[in-house]
Amino acid sequence: MDLHQLRCFVAVAEELHFGRAARRLDMLPSALSRDIRLLETSLGAPLLLRTTRNVMLSQDGAAFVDDARALLARADALAAEVRERGRRRLRSLIRIGAIDTAAAGLVPPLLHDFRELHAAVTVQLLEDKTVRLVPKLLSGRLDLAFIRPPGGLDKRIETMMLFHETPVVAVPSRHRLASRRRLSIEALADEPMIVPDRSSRPHSHDLTIKLFQRAGLHPNLSQSAEEKQTIVQLVAAGLGLAIVPRWASRPGMAGVRFVPLALRDAADLELLPMAAAWLRNARDPLRDEMLDMLRLRLPRYAEGA
Repeated sequence: MDLHQLRCFVAVAEELHFGRAARRLDMLPSALSRDIRLLETSLGAPLLLRTTRNVMLSQDGAAFVDDARALLARADALAAEVRERGRRRLRSLIRIGAIDTAAAGLVPPLLHDFRELHAAVTVQLLEDKTVRLVPKLLSGRLDLAFIRPPGGLDKRIETMMLFHETPVVAVPSRHRLASRRRLSIEALADEPMIVPDRSSRPHSHDLTIKLFQRAGLHPNLSQSAEEKQTIVQLVAAGLGLAIVPRWASRPGMAGVRFVPLALRDAADLELLPMAAAWLRNARDPLRDEMLDMLRLRLPRYAEGA
């Protein structure tokens, strides 16, 4: 017995007119009539008596209609309960995206503090690149993301600038420069440099290029790789040096030393922006609470960036 067929029968039983019942259900009268016949066949009894001018309930139909109404009401109530449970589950869920360095440095203390206030909230964390996180924000698959804000960002996304990460130099532990307390760009002029792939990490790629350009130099680009941890592993293997965000040194790796970079001016400090991003005009109390916490405690969260 099909619930849709039951709805068709109840509509005709209440209207006693196929045309009006079909309009009520937004159906064609022929489709409505077919569904009634299928229901009658499955039950093995006529429910309606039809003439050229009138529609009446049969004896079986009159006995069946109240039970059909009750069954439909119960089915609707069950569906409403399931939908409400789903809505409650969504209200206790926040989906966060983060680039790798944000996932390593910013997100852990933020979630620790957030969980103290919302122990029952489920947090889903997705670590990915900015170019992949932004479409997920737009499609509603993420509630909040920590990204490097690209130029020409879609106007449907709102951002809050947080801070700029500090660049450091990843050097093989046995390299002659590993013992330095600080390294200038000039000291790296003749060294093979490993950089991120620009198509997926434009900010991190351009970091090396711009720092060398501002010093009037051209980097010796020896190799590129997509993931920062892969780059650090290549450094450990002695294949070159790399300029990376300081949070990329978490966790540390054997065979690599991270040496602070001597920056020439304040502009060099603005090459690794970190921003929070979310879908504009999308109402989300949990996300807004997290953003409020971020604003209030940002100086502490940004320590070590």
